[in-house]
Amino acid sequence: MNRATTVAPGKYRTPDGAPADIVIFTITSTERKSKKKSLPRRELKVLLIRRKNWPFEGQWALPGGFSEPAESMYECAKRELREETGIVPQHLEYLNVYSRLGRDPRGWMISHAFVALLNEAHLAYRSAGDDASELGLFSVEEALKLPLAFDHNEILKDALDRVRQKMLTTTIAKELLPEQFTMSELYHVIVTVVPEFEEKNFIRKITSTQSRKGILEEVRDHYGQLKGSNRYSQRTAQLYRFTDYQPQLSIYS
Repeated sequence: MNRATTVAPGKYRTPDGAPADIVIFTITSTERKSKKKSLPRRELKVLLIRRKNWPFEGQWALPGGFSEPAESMYECAKRELREETGIVPQHLEYLNVYSRLGRDPRGWMISHAFVALLNEAHLAYRSAGDDASELGLFSVEEALKLPLAFDHNEILKDALDRVRQKMLTTTIAKELLPEQFTMSELYHVIVTVVPEFEEKNFIRKITSTQSRKGILEEVRDHYGQLKGSNRYSQRTAQLYRFTDYQPQLSIYS
């Protein structure tokens, strides 16, 4: 018969804190100066904060902070984003845990990293607060070259790999698009995130391939007529929107 063994809590070593770090990606659009209508210039960017406290005071970093005893790490990530940037994104997912010795000069800190996608329409509401003295939007290429605080360069690289993989295998592009969009806009967003992506038969494959049918639907007005847009083209293009359908794709077929 086994007997319960009482063990003193002091026998176990616990971390000094459990912070959450959040990588916020967005796509900015800049209208082209041309008489001919065309898609805007789009660029994948990441939101960084300039730290105003030790450690790494004055250095750029990912937004984040320590969890409180009564909240989950997801709740911590949302709260810290709200406190440091004024933003609470709709799409927030867990990325990974980072626990390398020496990643934080304050002690043994195990950080839980998250990835967020933010539509640029919400960027107008951002504001620095709490541990941030300044907010900045950087192109991903520029941010990767910066000496970010802690191990945030590593976290940013991992987050970029995750988003690029999911951009081609899920419907997360909808987080970076208006509710109604043309196929050209959708394709342009995908290529902005995954520059090497190229698909000449993009429209046919996404609307006709059996495993992908149902992801998108044509937009109709209240009379049932198809809706189009010529905002970025001389000819009117059909408008689409994402449905709630999530395709189950196999790597074997």
